[in-house]
Amino acid sequence: MDVTAGDGRVYCATPYSLFTVNVADNLINRWSRVTGLNETGISAIRYDDVNDKLFIAYTNSNVDIIYRNDIYNIPDIKRDNIAGDKSIYNIYPLGQHYYLSSGLGVIVIDGNKHEVKDSWFIGNGGNQVKVNGFTSDGSFFYAATEEGLKKAPVNSPNLANHANWQLLSGSNGLSPGGCKNVVNVQDKIVVQKNDSLFVQGPAGWSLFYTDGWPIVSSNSTENKIQLCERQVTGISRVIILNHDATVYRALANVGVVSFPRKAILYNNDPWVADQFACLSHFGSSQAYEQYSLNSPQGIASGELFVYNRVFSAAAGEVNDAWNYQFNGNGIYSFKEGSWNNINRYRYQPIDSLLDYLAIAIDPRDETIWAGSYGGGLLHVSPGPVFEIFKQNYIEPTVGDPASYRVAGLAFDKENNLWISNFGATHPLKVRKSDGSWKNFAVPFSLFENAVSQILVDNNNFKWIVSPLGSGLVCFDHGNDIDNTGDDRWRRFRGGAGNGGLPNSEIFCVAKDKAGFIWVGTTDGVGVIQCTQEIFSSLACEAILPIVPNGNFAGYLFKGQEVRSIAVDGADRKWVATKSGVFLVSAGGEKVIYQFTQDNSPLLSNDVKKIAIDGRTGEVYFATLKGICSFRSTATEGGEVNEEVLVFPNPVPPGFTGTIGIRGLANNSIVKITELDGRLVYQTRASGGQAVWDGRNYKGQRISSGVYLVLVSDDGKKERAATKIFFISK
Repeated sequence: MDVTAGDGRVYCATPYSLFTVNVADNLINRWSRVTGLNETGISAIRYDDVNDKLFIAYTNSNVDIIYRNDIYNIPDIKRDNIAGDKSIYNIYPLGQHYYLSSGLGVIVIDGNKHEVKDSWFIGNGGNQVKVNGFTSDGSFFYAATEEGLKKAPVNSPNLANHANWQLLSGSNGLSPGGCKNVVNVQDKIVVQKNDSLFVQGPAGWSLFYTDGWPIVSSNSTENKIQLCERQVTGISRVIILNHDATVYRALANVGVVSFPRKAILYNNDPWVADQFACLSHFGSSQAYEQYSLNSPQGIASGELFVYNRVFSAAAGEVNDAWNYQFNGNGIYSFKEGSWNNINRYRYQPIDSLLDYLAIAIDPRDETIWAGSYGGGLLHVSPGPVFEIFKQNYIEPTVGDPASYRVAGLAFDKENNLWISNFGATHPLKVRKSDGSWKNFAVPFSLFENAVSQILVDNNNFKWIVSPLGSGLVCFDHGNDIDNTGDDRWRRFRGGAGNGGLPNSEIFCVAKDKAGFIWVGTTDGVGVIQCTQEIFSSLACEAILPIVPNGNFAGYLFKGQEVRSIAVDGADRKWVATKSGVFLVSAGGEKVIYQFTQDNSPLLSNDVKKIAIDGRTGEVYFATLKGICSFRSTATEGGEVNEEVLVFPNPVPPGFTGTIGIRGLANNSIVKITELDGRLVYQTRASGGQAVWDGRNYKGQRISSGVYLVLVSDDGKKERAATKIFFISK
């Protein structure tokens, strides 16, 4: 995290985005790719008071400069194919230029032309060297590098020549070795070496400050020096030093100074950016204001789920070998515009639960059930009240007796909760609607007894993903769960005769409107259409959708990892890959859209999971750099037209987006007419929603006034559903 300030605002960078606090009224404003930034994931920020510009450096070396309401992108460093560490660690503004401390050396940006002006490789022999900090006293530039502190005259004719840089470390009282930062405080050059500060004087270098605490970061701020410090025990504090090394203030508030990353003074008040406590503002006393964003606490790599307008996400993760990663971010829930984070950091009773991979909502009371990959099964009731199911319910992993791995959850039509108990002797379990439990041993050899996502289809069959190359298992318990005599099992793997899937390494399954099962693998998509016959006919195998491509045709997503598939109200499929998000037609024969971070505000091309709110059409994407959503054109439709809603309504002047008409019966015909019945536009709903761009059949923007929305089902009588108000001026 990073923090800077200027022009009445404090700017705080998180690992995913940026927000500002207006000091006068505490108003918070967010900046992200959705609002115009060019990347997600910020490495450093700096406000330039002289030119009133905010400089943003991203983790992939891209750069934005914000001036007034304009964002200027400088992608030169990101695009340069030079080998080496292009990360930007620090920013120093001087005049019209920005001097970037990078893993390559010093990179100079022209702030007026918005371009790279120069690159200085100042390592020994002209090699690359990591620069941690940079400053100037007007006569010399100083660079804190991994080789030591170096300086060069400001008026040197060729600063790109490493020979013009003098190594200061190793002489005049400054020991050899790398330096972590260098700052100028009231014309004193102070360098951080290890966990001590040294100051340059007429007779050489002398110790400026040390207190025995490990230093996380140091920087100059309002003619003072701040140190963020943290002991190995986790005890943390912020020390603010005067220019004579006396302590101006010490901040050690437990909770808000738990892992300080950066601190500044603004109008003489400390602001602390903390890894766990976000941003805090301290006044003249120890009292403080904490700014914690209404947002998820991190990214989500587990399952996503939408039920009754509530979006939930599991934050846990595993690696490719399905080993846990000790992710403690827990569960995110989004309801009526507010986020709730349920995890070990907030609630001590669940401090042993990590890596939540699975999530399900109980249809009877809308409580949350979540699967921890190692910690067992969690039930969250209002309060919140927590129940943890481990011993006597969830079996430990074979070979890891302290690990209770739940990797998949799903409720069936009878409100039984089905559980994937990864690595257990009985990997499939059910908690019946009456609270009793039953175990099932899978009659196939599954590598490591690996089971994950569970899907319940229209036949009440259970489809269970078996990762690590064991394919997809389908199970039918018959009419009585307790009677194993009528149980039926079938496994689908890659290749003809084995199930017909493109590959045996399965990532996900989804059920479409026709009851077909869509399977995402490491090598594209397979569709199982004969779901009624899977146990009676071995000839029932997956088909591979074919997509035309010019004069050629190919299998859908051949060669790509398909991580997640979600079905919208129009039976279209949203597909998550490493190359972005794809929307394909109902039958898979056509790619309708592809969203990437280059052609849309998608946070990352590396998309993990997708979920859809069928009532609103909103599509949620869990990416490598956070969660975002897209308001799609299709919603779930009913058998009859319900209360028809239009958004926006009234349509404001200058509006150029699409107008959504929601609450329709499936595939209704929608007509827009003037009040006298003259037809303006006609379309058909996608699922339960139709969209319109506000133009007539000639492509002309319609004028101000009131328009009727007429809706008819196929073969049924047309009726007036609602009105739309247009304001053109």
